[in-house]
Amino acid sequence: MEYMSEEGYNKIVAELKELVSVELPRVRDAIAEARAQGDLSENFEYHAAKREQGRILGRIRFKQRILEHARVIDRNILKHDVVGLLTRVEMTNLVTQKKMTYTVVSPHEADLKEGKMSIKSPVAQALVGKAVGDTVNIKVPAGTLQLRIDNITMS
Repeated sequence: MEYMSEEGYNKIVAELKELVSVELPRVRDAIAEARAQGDLSENFEYHAAKREQGRILGRIRFKQRILEHARVIDRNILKHDVVGLLTRVEMTNLVTQKKMTYTVVSPHEADLKEGKMSIKSPVAQALVGKAVGDTVNIKVPAGTLQLRIDNITMS
């Protein structure tokens, strides 16, 4: 079972709908068009379209499995005073004095460009259960991060 935000769940539902109702029919039309050209053994368009169909069907199965095991989490039952799922964490790297803010989300919602960190990442794992003012040392490939939690809010 995988907990996620309602926003993340709805985004995956929308992606699945797009794959099923737009992408899959588009590639099926491309296969039919390439098949109509004759000899399939040397028909590049046909083979490319079949590969694309396989990729899309794989994505559809993947999204369906995610939704099958997903549970939308009720934000009202979450703790607001410690780092956990769906909390927004403001912290300072004590070595560089750089401030950063991330929201801890399910792995399927993670996107560092949007400031969303997977709860399964080493940094989030080290932060979970910590409170404002706590300092955490985290071993990462580049060395050791020393982070201080400055603020925690619900996202």
